[in-house]
Amino acid sequence: MADKILMREFKELSKETWTHISLINDNVFEWSVALIVLNPDSAYYGGYFKATMKFPSNYPYTPPDFRFNRSLWHPNVYSDGRLCISILHQPGEDMMSGELAGERWSPVQRVESVLISVLSLLDDAEVSSPANVDAGVMLRKDPEAYKQKVLQDKETSKQDIPAGFEMPTHEMAFKKEEKVDTFSWSDSEAEDDFGSESDEEMFDEDEETDGEEGGEKDEEDD
Repeated sequence: MADKILMREFKELSKETWTHISLINDNVFEWSVALIVLNPDSAYYGGYFKATMKFPSNYPYTPPDFRFNRSLWHPNVYSDGRLCISILHQPGEDMMSGELAGERWSPVQRVESVLISVLSLLDDAEVSSPANVDAGVMLRKDPEAYKQKVLQDKETSKQDIPAGFEMPTHEMAFKKEEKVDTFSWSDSEAEDDFGSESDEEMFDEDEETDGEEGGEKDEEDD
């Protein structure tokens, strides 16, 4: 059922402004993901940070693989773009690292929680056990030089913005949230009634209804 779960998550995340996603070769187990920082106070604001996510066949019981296409100068990003982040580690406690089960991957996690954690990590680096030691040292000893490295990465990331794609801004996202808040109760009710079921579920219900109606008619004819 992993493919159905992933497709449902993909459709939901496609509506968000802070990420731009697509399937690679129409494969639901491999996504192209771009993270877009909408916090204007962040040094990463305005960047288009592209990454690739690959999902195991037993998702969500095993975490996905996340890797930036361009490596970032960041204490928790390896030179090949991989991340050192707890949520992508295998489920269960790790006595060696001291990570608790609640910090690591679990089947209740979703793609959205991974992406939000990565966005949070960008501005809130963990320097105690860095993947990039030099970046960690620079962040602690020379924050201004580190910020300049971040700004360079941000400008480089803009090279990956697809032609014709309109980069969202903080203001655009805020307006979208306002629009969602103004939905009427009847709109929400309609969505709950008709938008929560898949086409397959609705089709199955129609078949059952047709069968019941046919049986009642036969009884009346008898």
